Amino acid sequence: MEEGEGNIFYFEEQARAKGYRLIAGVDEAGRGPLVGPVVAGACILPEGTELEGINDSKKLTEEKREALYEQIMSLPNCYCGIGVVDAHMIDQVNILQASLIAMQRAVENLPQCADYLLVDGIHLPPVSLPMIALKKGDSRSQSIMAAAILAKVTRDRLMVEIDKRFPGYGFANHKGYATKEHREALGRLGPCPLHRKTFEPIKSMIREVEHA
Repeated sequence: MEEGEGNIFYFEEQARAKGYRLIAGVDEAGRGPLVGPVVAGACILPEGTELEGINDSKKLTEEKREALYEQIMSLPNCYCGIGVVDAHMIDQVNILQASLIAMQRAVENLPQCADYLLVDGIHLPPVSLPMIALKKGDSRSQSIMAAAILAKVTRDRLMVEIDKRFPGYGFANHKGYATKEHREALGRLGPCPLHRKTFEPIKSMIREVEHA
């Protein structure tokens, strides 16, 4: 059994035992899609908060994520930050580095400075704060779960807006992931300006056009 497994408050409790008080969970959404930004969330929950029904955001329905998002955003003394890195920068620096930059921006955008970070994954963002990386943290820490929900809901809403700007791809449905609907639309319409040019099959499609 992994450390803290079964207790989604364990890592927050460990940090508080060391004297930290403003503990932020940090996570991102949108590493896999073919289009649009990667978005990170940072969330400092008030001590003693227990969000009923919270879980790994990928295991929640869209309706439940939206409800938890609103609940988190309305909590007194809860601090939330969002970081966004667009497709152009993703192509410039690669998706891992873009995800870490988004996390850095989310932490910097917190209205109250954190003194400790719980970061989902195995890589740490370039932030000068005490922090730990938690593999599968989005199912092990309530703070990270909250950050993941902030990131996912924010990104999904951005993709609905992108769908209005570039209709025909179904972005509001699949949120940019490589579904059958998305691939078929790419075949009909080609990439839009917000597709990630370093991701397949976009990369090959662009190369074919350039060599036509």
